[in-house]
Amino acid sequence: MTRTRSRIVGATLVAAVLLLSACSDDDEPNATTDTTAADAADDSTTTAADDGGNPYGSTEAEEEPSASTEAETAGATVATADSDLGTILVDGQGNTLYVFTSDAQGEPSTCTEGCAAAWPAVAGTATAGDGVDEALIGTVANADGTEQATYNDWPLYYYAQDTAPGDTNGQGVGGVWWVVDAEGNAIES
Repeated sequence: MTRTRSRIVGATLVAAVLLLSACSDDDEPNATTDTTAADAADDSTTTAADDGGNPYGSTEAEEEPSASTEAETAGATVATADSDLGTILVDGQGNTLYVFTSDAQGEPSTCTEGCAAAWPAVAGTATAGDGVDEALIGTVANADGTEQATYNDWPLYYYAQDTAPGDTNGQGVGGVWWVVDAEGNAIES
C-alpha cells in the first residue's frame, strides 16, 4: 500500500513538474536549475541537461537506494575495481563513483538540490585505496560550505539508482554522467 501510494505521489510530482516546465518562458534547459523542496526529495526530478537529457537519471523511482547513496559519505576510500566498462573508481565498499561533465575540474559542484538528491556527493577528504594515485585525490569547497572529494580535480558522486556494489546504472545518464578511470578521466562509452 505504501509503495503504491509513493508511486502515485511520485507520478503526480513528475506530472506537475512537466506541466510547470511546459508553461515556462525559459527555452534554455539548465542542469543546475533550482527545484522545489518536493522535487528535491524525489529522485525523479526532470530538469534537463544542456543536451536535452535528464542528468538526474530515470523518472521512475527505484525500490531503495543503497545506504551509501542515501547521504553524503564523509571520508570515503577511493579505489579501483574491474567492471564491464574497464577499471573504474569505486569507494571502499565497491560502490561506483561518477563525474558530472557539466562541472569544471577544480571548481565547485554544479549539482545542487534535486540533482544532489539523485547524485549524492562524496563528502569530505577521501583516502587512497588500491589502484589509485593518491596525488590525484583532493577536495573542492562547494557554495553551500561543504567539502566534496575530488579525483583529478573532478568532484565525485554516487548515483542513488545504484543499489549494489558494482552497479553502473548512472553511466552515460543525460550524456553528462560518467564512471571514472584510474587516471581520473571520464569513461564516455
